[in-house]
Amino acid sequence: MLRHIAPLALLILLAGCAAQPPEPDPIRRALQNLSDRAVDRVIQVDALQPPAEQVLLLVSPQVDDSLEIDSDRFLESLTRALLGVSDGPQVIDWRPAMAGEGGAHQWRMESRLEATAPRLRLTDRDLLPYRLTLSLHRPDNDGALWQTEVEGAFDATAL
Repeated sequence: MLRHIAPLALLILLAGCAAQPPEPDPIRRALQNLSDRAVDRVIQVDALQPPAEQVLLLVSPQVDDSLEIDSDRFLESLTRALLGVSDGPQVIDWRPAMAGEGGAHQWRMESRLEATAPRLRLTDRDLLPYRLTLSLHRPDNDGALWQTEVEGAFDATAL
């Protein structure tokens, strides 16, 4: 009897290994796509060249509650995208104690993710239009030296 069970167990084990990997978390995928698009713009900023010599101090993002996205989760996604850039900048979480004097290669990066319209109901899904605003500041200056916006819509079923 054991002689017949062993081959069967081996087949089950091999079938489990050959199965498709689980789908990535749809929220994570949506936030990562947005973060990748944003980082592509940031890395092209003339003042950040070469990026490998720069330090980005990331301020905790402001996220519109109606989007139902946790600001820490978005910050993690944005941080991962920045760290994933080959020869990219150093990335540090900014804290209020860091305000004031900063080095010539330090930039404070602020981000705001907001809903731009009410939920759009389609026949097969709901969409949440958004605008992500990114701005770069010197640590000792509140005025933005660079700013960009990324617009799109999240599939609400993924959130």
